[in-house]
Amino acid sequence: MQAQIKTVAFQGLDVREVEVQVMMAAGLPAFTIVGLADKSVAESKERVRAALTSLGIGLPPKRITVNLAPADLPKEGAHYDLPIALGILAAMGVLPLEEIGGYSVLGELSLDGSCNPVSGVLPAAVDAVARDRNIICPAASGAEAAWAGDLEILAPSSLLALINHFKGTQVLSPPATGDLLDEGMMARLEDIKGQESAKRALEVAAAGGHNLLMTGPPGSGKSMLAARLPGLLPQLDAAEALEVNMIASIAGEMKEGRLSRRRPFRDPHHSASVAALVGGGRNARPGEVSLAHLGVLFLDELPEFNRQVLESLRQPVETGKAVVARANLHVTYPARIQLVAAMNPCRCGHLDDPEQACARAPRCAQDYRAKISGPMLDRIDIHIEVPAVSAADLTLPAPRETTEIVAKRIRAARDLQRQRYAGGERDGMTIRTNAEAEGELLERVAAPDARAMPLLQDAIGKLKLSARGYHRVLKVARTLADLEGSETISRPHVAEALEYRRRLITG
Repeated sequence: MQAQIKTVAFQGLDVREVEVQVMMAAGLPAFTIVGLADKSVAESKERVRAALTSLGIGLPPKRITVNLAPADLPKEGAHYDLPIALGILAAMGVLPLEEIGGYSVLGELSLDGSCNPVSGVLPAAVDAVARDRNIICPAASGAEAAWAGDLEILAPSSLLALINHFKGTQVLSPPATGDLLDEGMMARLEDIKGQESAKRALEVAAAGGHNLLMTGPPGSGKSMLAARLPGLLPQLDAAEALEVNMIASIAGEMKEGRLSRRRPFRDPHHSASVAALVGGGRNARPGEVSLAHLGVLFLDELPEFNRQVLESLRQPVETGKAVVARANLHVTYPARIQLVAAMNPCRCGHLDDPEQACARAPRCAQDYRAKISGPMLDRIDIHIEVPAVSAADLTLPAPRETTEIVAKRIRAARDLQRQRYAGGERDGMTIRTNAEAEGELLERVAAPDARAMPLLQDAIGKLKLSARGYHRVLKVARTLADLEGSETISRPHVAEALEYRRRLITG
């Protein structure tokens, strides 16, 4: 007696088809799972055995072999429980195999036969649509699968409910999609008094997707400024939202099937490891840099992060991809982030404060800044100083420029960029913002006019800009022109872009 059930394995965001092959043959009673299964999959036989026993179904006294094909593909996770159970029931003749064959199945089983939610249901459902299949998943994951589109979804709360559905004694209703998180309470820009130059830099960074580093004493408002950035960014479009939420689904962070159109904002603690930030671990899970895909990764107290952790960010920041390499696994996650970082001028934070003078200046500042490598700093487009807020600033009335006003200008600039780069690609990824433009395309769309070019050429020598630094000045200048709705990049645009770069050289 044999049966085959379709399920999936995940390699990054890639969904690989897996066939659960069940054979029952004469011989000494045994239950074996083969096919490069990890510990959680190997334990499935005990969960499946207990779940079937709770329903009053005993395994026959035969040799039961479950093969997860292809055998050389690593299998991990508890979502193989349900397809293994269905394969056994089909091989026993309890369920009709011809009806189950059109479904992709995933779900975890409790010992009492109830179905528990699993991660990765959204990408599995999208893959099922592409293969012209339907999907069976736990009831708690049904709302997530419903976002995939036009497919039949069976979302049972228990194995018994699924058996009754195929027996015709119970009908499982199709699940509705989860909530769409659209607008919500966001931190507002007008809450910040003073810091006009920092707000300007935040607007420029948001408009072009540029990386930003803020340096200033404790309490100057660096974290407040970073927290206001998500409210300035335009919402994700449908394709972007699907991509971002698929990563959240793989990581198990898509709760109750809620799909969000808000851009991610991740702010890991400075004690985070390389695996936590970039991705990895035993199962090569996505890290913070991938969970922040198409959004903001905020690193507060930047020099306090481990040096190795910061250096591991070089590749994702430059390429928009996080590559996790293992001896038997090579996984790539998307990681097109906007890096926003904050740091104090020195460890004590009072380097330039005459009333609280740093006792170890200037050595304190030099040692503190030396924790961040030059190549890492060179990858940050905008460097600004955020001075301490004075008492006079705190008593000022609320600023006139609200979040809505600034966000409108940013949306207009982003619309210009979307039209400009329509159809353009870099390393197989669609170009959406000025920060993502490279090479000949960048030099064509960001060429300064006749008056601005001499200023830029002079600055290259005086500031000793690297080739990367030169191109990042062009990107920022292009964004400054977009904010004004100007097709040409003029001298003031280049001057302001150089000012953001000069702080890196002289800071």
